[in-house]
Amino acid sequence: SAIAIPRLTRGATQSQAVALKADLAVMRNAIEQYRAEHEGRFPDDKSTVAGQLTMYTKTDGTDANPVPDVASGRIYGPYLRAIPSLPVGSRKGTTGFGDTPPGSVDVGWFYNGTTGKIWAALDLDEQDVSGTPWSMY
Repeated sequence: SAIAIPRLTRGATQSQAVALKADLAVMRNAIEQYRAEHEGRFPDDKSTVAGQLTMYTKTDGTDANPVPDVASGRIYGPYLRAIPSLPVGSRKGTTGFGDTPPGSVDVGWFYNGTTGKIWAALDLDEQDVSGTPWSMY
């Protein structure tokens, strides 16, 4: 059992890393799809990105609503069914967005509305089995 336990732990950690990479890929793709349909603009910021990715919006990104409305121009999206929860680390299970350095708020994801960059809201000492910080994925 001394051999099996560490192998199981490594396997679980590697599965979490794969899940994090997959979630980031899906969200990054959704952000790029949003940008393509919104005249080159990224979703705005931490307070509106979830609605802009999971609901219908107008070309300018406003009026996020779960129901499309052709008459008002609210026809773009949704790009995700839901925001995935963070699958790893001390904030595992959280879904919110922040825009500040790790350690300052309790959210799952950090998002920069100027660059469209999204990453795990984890401290640099939270790492995968190879020593890569999850926040660097």
